[in-house]
Amino acid sequence: MSEIKVNKVSPATGTAITLGDSGDTFTVPSGATIVNSGTATGFGGGKVLQCLSATKTDTATSSSTSFVDISGLSVAITPAATSSKILILWHISSHGNNAGSAMRLARGSTGICVADAAGSRIQASVATFETSGDTVNTRGGNFLDSPSTTSATTYKMQWRSNGNTDKLNSSDNDSDTADYVRATSTITVIEIGA
Repeated sequence: MSEIKVNKVSPATGTAITLGDSGDTFTVPSGATIVNSGTATGFGGGKVLQCLSATKTDTATSSSTSFVDISGLSVAITPAATSSKILILWHISSHGNNAGSAMRLARGSTGICVADAAGSRIQASVATFETSGDTVNTRGGNFLDSPSTTSATTYKMQWRSNGNTDKLNSSDNDSDTADYVRATSTITVIEIGA
């Protein structure tokens, strides 16, 4: 096997270099590192282009009977191409005070990943009702969105109650003893190249 050692390869004319022919295989040995300081194109689908996340560690309350934003649980992402998919992952720690307590994923002000319309029933991503005031439960979810845009897009979690007070990251009672828990909530968005 022949070996060529050089510090730089440049095209004799123009600005393009072709390595090998169609069907050839190029092997990168174990332990080697490829450093890209430019733009990588033409590598096919499935590329993770960017990943952004927000974590809420403090508590919040709401008694709104319509969906409102959860402060601190939104992420703005600017897709690199209209063909990109956006994978949204979330987990929410909360106490829902009664039936009607619910949460949904939204793109801007529009709920996505919600149930079909069915009369007066609430279209939500997850329900968040607890029967005990001592509990804080975590709901997780994921959704693959196709926003078809290269404009900044905001994904957020929203919640609504039935008029009672719902709590985020804590139980309803939330007594200051070691018997009660406080938790966190997060939302993560990942752009997947087409």
